[in-house]
Amino acid sequence: MSERFAEISARIETVHKLSSVITAMRGIAASRVQDAHQHLDSIRTYAATIGAAIGQALTLLPPPDAGGSAGRTGRNAVLVFAAEQGFAGTYSERVFDVAKGALSEEAELFLIGDRGLSVAEDRGLSVAWSAPMILHAAQTATLATKITEAIFAEQGLTRVSLIHACPGGTEEMKIAIKTLVPFDYGRFPEPKTRVAPEITLPPGKLLQSLVEEYIFSELSEAVMLSFAAENEARMRAMIAAQENTEETLEEMIKTSRRLRQEEITGEIVELATASLMQA
Repeated sequence: MSERFAEISARIETVHKLSSVITAMRGIAASRVQDAHQHLDSIRTYAATIGAAIGQALTLLPPPDAGGSAGRTGRNAVLVFAAEQGFAGTYSERVFDVAKGALSEEAELFLIGDRGLSVAEDRGLSVAWSAPMILHAAQTATLATKITEAIFAEQGLTRVSLIHACPGGTEEMKIAIKTLVPFDYGRFPEPKTRVAPEITLPPGKLLQSLVEEYIFSELSEAVMLSFAAENEARMRAMIAAQENTEETLEEMIKTSRRLRQEEITGEIVELATASLMQA
């Protein structure tokens, strides 16, 4: 009896430690979500500034042909953002479920997030290019630059689709699908003033540079949203784990009390029997 009581007491201590780890992980995930939301406004302000510059640059040139790729046959890439770390539930699986339609036999998979590599392997998907997902919001610009360089370094890419999760707050996360290439110039309205901007680059080169910068801002936003969504998913998983741990702990404490009571009862019976025998 005493051995069982000692065993259950040791298990209770272990579960208490596990609960502390779960609480810490939940707190870290919540902090990262908050950090991501604080960075999103500046990213979107930057994108709006570049978008206004594109609108002005378009007045200096004939209407572009959607980045020069419309109507041409070329390679198709799908950029998918998966999780980087574990304990995020079915986060990566849900992103791949949505990406399934876009990942045709002709499409090349560009994958962000090391946890997504195993999901891609399980689904029989070949990864053409991959990179780790960020672990801190401050790493966003570095990853966005790396992806931008990979996209523009690839020869023959005429279509690039972007698929990533968005944080849902109190609601379930949503999956966003966006086309990066061919570039949609129709999004940028003409400037209200017709005063020609002063430029130091040829208009064509200026516009191309602005397009690359705008795609960089779109990728930065996607990285930050994915980062927030992954950590939101981890928060949900930790909440569920904490609830399960509390239920397990409650049952173990009940068992511990029962075993302790049985042990005390046994000791009383032994003392009573010894007293009767002495009498």
